[in-house]
Amino acid sequence: MSEASTPRAAADEVVAALDIGGTKTAAALVTRQGMVVDRVTATTPGRAGATAVLDTAADLVHLLTARAAGTRVRALGVGSAGVMDSRTGRVLSATDVLTGWAGTDLRGRLRQLLDIPVTVINDVHAHALGEVRHGTATGYETVLFLAVGTGIGASFVAGGSVLAGAHSAAGHAGHQASPYAGSLRCPCGRRGHLEAIAAGPGLAKEYARRTGKPVDDLRSVAARVEAGDETAREVVLLGGTAVGSAVGGLVNMLDPHAVVVGGGVTGLGEPWWRALRSAVRRETLPSLCDVPVLASTLGADAPLVGAASLAWEATE
Repeated sequence: MSEASTPRAAADEVVAALDIGGTKTAAALVTRQGMVVDRVTATTPGRAGATAVLDTAADLVHLLTARAAGTRVRALGVGSAGVMDSRTGRVLSATDVLTGWAGTDLRGRLRQLLDIPVTVINDVHAHALGEVRHGTATGYETVLFLAVGTGIGASFVAGGSVLAGAHSAAGHAGHQASPYAGSLRCPCGRRGHLEAIAAGPGLAKEYARRTGKPVDDLRSVAARVEAGDETAREVVLLGGTAVGSAVGGLVNMLDPHAVVVGGGVTGLGEPWWRALRSAVRRETLPSLCDVPVLASTLGADAPLVGAASLAWEATE
């Protein structure tokens, strides 16, 4: 377990927030204004089952509450991996990275463990809300958000609220067809999807295919770019182009006021961003070419801040 060194601010009333991912769980205390005043993280025991994951999450919140002497924790907002039914607080489906996560009554069980009101949303949707309500997309009426990391997810926010879809599954942007993926197998089992070529693992595999030299992960590819490896640079540009092409198509369909892109792959730097933005411009209709494409500014705090904003709503 790792902890923040010193809280950035104090508050008389806060909500708690959780960001439950396949590898890491983060918890924070957040003010109504979206300021994170304390945070703590732990490894997610994803293979140990839902009870272990929930116990870890609850322990983090208990730790923060104990450190917040004199502060009232009014509610808990949760952003979690998987398809979430925010109305019931249940996990509808999830990958096997979180064993037994599908079907979990996330809201009910955390309420039992913590004895405070709980709201639940998908982690990418929470990230989008964080940027719209307290980050780079503040003030835009409609926002398309893309998270490009180990996978690729999206969210469309209108009037400050996420459009989750008829089955709570909107936003699987990584599982649309991409001409850049060819017949590559996607982690979902199908072929030719954007995630197969543009997510972090997909880019690492592409480098290995081109060079015959396996790499551990995307950081290894980035290091080779810095060292002047031309193939690594081509792979990075390919990833940015593939994402940008997909974003352009989504802009044509949704006509948002702004696009925000976040996630670990964005750390590949300016060459990746230039490739992405160029592909967006090539793909979008002339009347939409001025839609701004913005970088996420809240970073790892975004899903915590977004989940917390829903918890604050529940207290009103």
